[in-house]
Amino acid sequence: MNELLLAAAGLIVLAVAVGLARILRGSDVERLMAVQLLGTGGIAALLLIAYATDVPGVEDVALGLALLAAFASIAFVNLLDADRGDAEA
Repeated sequence: MNELLLAAAGLIVLAVAVGLARILRGSDVERLMAVQLLGTGGIAALLLIAYATDVPGVEDVALGLALLAAFASIAFVNLLDADRGDAEA
């Protein structure tokens, strides 16, 4: 069972890696969605690894990443608004 959970975590990390490519190349909306994927995928992979390996503290790291992902999305939206505001002025 643990091997299956670790394999699922590996697939999620692979999907996050594809999302990282979209951050570098993509429109603003695609980059925002890739940032969301990065946070969600990282949290899911960490929780699967924590359950499979019983390493203490990994759940806490996943919770910290959840908080950082929310703030990163807010910061990204504010950055997009600031860029569009400069172009309109």
